[in-house]
Amino acid sequence: MYSIYDYLHNGIVFINNVVRKQHKELSSLMIYSTTICQSRCQHCSIWKKPIENLSLNDIINIMNSKCVTKRTVVGLEGGEFILHPEADKILSWFDTHHPNYTLLSNCLAANKVITAVNNHHPKHLYISLDGNRETYKHMRGRDGYDKVIEVIEACKDIVPISLMFCLSPWNSFKDMEHVINIARKYDIDVRIGIYNTISFFDTTKGLMESKDKNFISQIPASIHQTEENFDFVALYDEWKNNKLKLRCHSIFSELVIHSNGNVPLCQNLDVILGNIHENTLDEIFNSRETCKIQCKHSKECNQCWINYHRKYDIILLRNLERFLPKRLIELFYGKYHWTDNKHTTYKEHLKKIIS
Repeated sequence: MYSIYDYLHNGIVFINNVVRKQHKELSSLMIYSTTICQSRCQHCSIWKKPIENLSLNDIINIMNSKCVTKRTVVGLEGGEFILHPEADKILSWFDTHHPNYTLLSNCLAANKVITAVNNHHPKHLYISLDGNRETYKHMRGRDGYDKVIEVIEACKDIVPISLMFCLSPWNSFKDMEHVINIARKYDIDVRIGIYNTISFFDTTKGLMESKDKNFISQIPASIHQTEENFDFVALYDEWKNNKLKLRCHSIFSELVIHSNGNVPLCQNLDVILGNIHENTLDEIFNSRETCKIQCKHSKECNQCWINYHRKYDIILLRNLERFLPKRLIELFYGKYHWTDNKHTTYKEHLKKIIS
């Protein structure tokens, strides 16, 4: 899914953002443009929020920021983005001015999603699917499984598609295997995440339990036929049991903006850097105060296993370890460990898990 060029570019952005902290650039920007959502998910309560929308003008102002470059991947989501009252105008603007954008959807409004993909040019379509038909209805409160399949079949030859699976207290590893098999059937990508308590979505249930000694063995073997997923799921077990410690460098390069204009430090913490209705995104993201907050949390925080942030750090470190010894990396990166043995490398730990 990711090319060598993608890794090289993100590496260059990482170096720039660490060295020039008040001139940072974004490699990724997720815009939660609306709270409107027709799902009734158990793992997300955004549908209970009052309706809030970022307008097209708000989004244009965001996109005119210096920290947003041509290479910044912008994700359009919500809620359900396709239900945004200005969805078509926003997509048209991105087609012309920033074609490096992706669309996220639950596909309950299947016809609208299919029409959007046919009429516009998103670089990628991310579709939520958290299990089989029964699990979908139980977890998301709507009978939308067939609509997801409808969108896949209609769009898979038009735009690259990734199925987004979230392992949660409401589904299982069998559901994970089911979604992987659907992805294999249609020859599309699958991205696996793990449920976290994110304040913006009003998630209140506790984290996934992983103290079962069989956690690793429950991961379906088919996950090895997917990209960028096994290590993220397997390492969750180490993180949840307080054996893994990584610094969070993703907050220097990846950002989200909420439907009310708030710009949080990250998806997990309720630390608000500013609001785009009061200051420009450049003023918020590259201010001296923001730099202090980012540096503090980058060094000290190990509080989530959200794939938007943690996959960034996993990929960063595992690639660094391909060329440099761990002890040398720690001289400029800081101390980190994949498991309770602080000297173990990524390769050594993954080899042990797989065996």
